[in-house]
Amino acid sequence: MIRVENLTMQLRGGGHVVSILKGLTFEVPRKQMVSIVGPSGSGKSTLLGLLAGLDKPTTGFIWLNGQEITTWTESQLAHFRRQNVGYLFQAFHLIPTLTALENVMLPMELSGDATAKDRARELLEAVGLQDRQHHYSTQLSGGEQQRVAVARAFSCRPPILLADEPTGNLDSATGQLVIDLLLRLHRDQGSTLLLVTHDPSLAGQTERIITLHDGTIASDVPVRS
Repeated sequence: MIRVENLTMQLRGGGHVVSILKGLTFEVPRKQMVSIVGPSGSGKSTLLGLLAGLDKPTTGFIWLNGQEITTWTESQLAHFRRQNVGYLFQAFHLIPTLTALENVMLPMELSGDATAKDRARELLEAVGLQDRQHHYSTQLSGGEQQRVAVARAFSCRPPILLADEPTGNLDSATGQLVIDLLLRLHRDQGSTLLLVTHDPSLAGQTERIITLHDGTIASDVPVRS
């Protein structure tokens, strides 16, 4: 479902070149749940942004769901993301002028899904927020906002879900609740899940751990059950 080949990312500034990613190569099969770990600055979030098509690599190739995306235009990438990729941000990124229900509906409405409202209601019920669907984000706690974001990420039934530090802004109890919801929806909907985390307990709940260090893959191991 995800294939990365010789992926590099360099940034230029002040006459210097900084290498963020240095020739990454790996594959993630369909429906697998993988965590990306490593110290700050190792390239984790950069990798996730490249996989989502939010940035272009310096060199290398990315295949998602059988499609090589690195040469596509912004409009092609946007269309592909709507159909294939859900993205869960650490900072929630809910639209404050929309209710919880409307935030979850939005990706489906952009895709022309006539069942958007019914699907959004089902997802909000699945994350335990059926009674908060008409509340705005400012009226929700951090944990509730992230649960809305989880529902939104799954709204278009994406075959690929990318999550960047999904519990980073939450206390441990609320974070575990969000993770339980994320993993349950992943299993129920059969998505391929790739998440970035600093939390070893969260990484231990996935099937495989890829460790980045200084822009390279330091290890890639299955999680023992």
